[in-house]
Amino acid sequence: MAASPAAVGSRPNRSVLLTVTCLGQFMVLLDNTIVGAALPDMQHRLHTQLTGLQWIVDAYVLLVAMLLLSGGVFADRFGRKRVYLTGVAVFTAASVVCSLAPSIGWLVAGRVLQGIGAAALSPASLALLAAAYPVPQERIKAIGLWAGFSGVGLAAGPVAGGVLTEAFGWPSIFLVNLPIGVVLLLVGLRSLVEARNPSAPAIDVPGTVLSVLGVGALTYGLIEGGARGWTSPVILGSFTAAVILLAAFVAVEARRSAPMLPLRLFRQRLFTVSNTAMVVVGFALMGSSFFFSQFFVYVQGSSILRAGLQTLPATLAMVIVSPFAGRLAARYGFRIVVTTGLALAGLGLLALGMVHANTGYGNVWWRLGVVGIGFALTMSPLTGAAIQAVSPQEGGLASGISSTTRQIGAVLGVAVLGAIVRTRQSGGASFETGLNSAFLAAGAVTLATAVFTGLWLARSKPAEGSAAPQRSTDPDAVTTSNEASANSR
Repeated sequence: MAASPAAVGSRPNRSVLLTVTCLGQFMVLLDNTIVGAALPDMQHRLHTQLTGLQWIVDAYVLLVAMLLLSGGVFADRFGRKRVYLTGVAVFTAASVVCSLAPSIGWLVAGRVLQGIGAAALSPASLALLAAAYPVPQERIKAIGLWAGFSGVGLAAGPVAGGVLTEAFGWPSIFLVNLPIGVVLLLVGLRSLVEARNPSAPAIDVPGTVLSVLGVGALTYGLIEGGARGWTSPVILGSFTAAVILLAAFVAVEARRSAPMLPLRLFRQRLFTVSNTAMVVVGFALMGSSFFFSQFFVYVQGSSILRAGLQTLPATLAMVIVSPFAGRLAARYGFRIVVTTGLALAGLGLLALGMVHANTGYGNVWWRLGVVGIGFALTMSPLTGAAIQAVSPQEGGLASGISSTTRQIGAVLGVAVLGAIVRTRQSGGASFETGLNSAFLAAGAVTLATAVFTGLWLARSKPAEGSAAPQRSTDPDAVTTSNEASANSR
């Protein structure tokens, strides 16, 4: 490491570092949930259709998903402080671009830049934290604070988004990042100490490029298929390109000595099953939450502020329940906790598929709460299962892959469930009917996955050292914390 232990480990420096890293991740996670509340206003002011809203969300999630693994390697090779502050600068500048966007194209471009910044910021922040807290128990406590503060960002997003959008319009939800980013840059430049890992693996440029292009082509086909026609040459071409690019990605990864995605890990059943389930978690959770505010605004006639408040039960349930999920898995095993969580989430989504314009909120909020509780019970245990399936030296890589699979599922969820809504509408159905179909589809897929994990997820419990996943309120916190822990050794 470039920095001396005394410099990194001094109490004042560590306090500042903990504050800076927590605030950075807070900004990223706030942006995850604050956008949902503003989608109806974006649709109105930018004169865009459902496909435009899908791109606003998926452009960001796609880049985070595909660059997250490389972000940790960049931090280790080029300096964790440098990569972290670069990520903050890119994310902040991109937020300004988003706020000033005159059209949907500019806004999507800004979201792409935000995704690049977040993919650098998040893993670098945990790498800095892990290097500053070399003692395992202190590191666990620090990561617990980091994850807990991040959870506040998740919970605050819908309310902050509703308040800001109602008062100032959708651009204000991005401008809120500007003062946070400026403070982080000023304090970080003065207070953070550089650290790196000289033995970090080489960056897998071909794998990264092929994965971005392959998943991007697939996402394009899924989002635009409803508007252009599923049999149009452009859509068929995008699906064909996705197959070719993803096949090339697999071929390249199989031949590289240090691939970003070691395919041999998938020979372990526990690793394969847990990551498959994580794709579905991202698919159903992000795909359904994309429509929460739209349901309350367009179907039930709520204001944007009220809709933001009405979506809170799902987010609050996740923030409250997530810290206990790892402990339950340690006591009862991965299979029971994950399967129970998926079953609850699936039933909650099916119940949401039966709400209508005249359904009172007293009969809606608990359905959102059940969905939140269910998914909260799945994410940390699934990450813990992926970590346990591999050797201790590969725990960070396994946790990073787990986060990436969830993000890929999120990209596909917004694309596929949006396609279901559009297809139903093009057939003459109302937006409400389309939403019901999307929620029912997400619920059915989630319940089917509950059966899958009940049959195939190994009856094993987390190892003693997997305390970090227990404390996390967000799956990214789990994955990057383990990655940082592994890289800092």
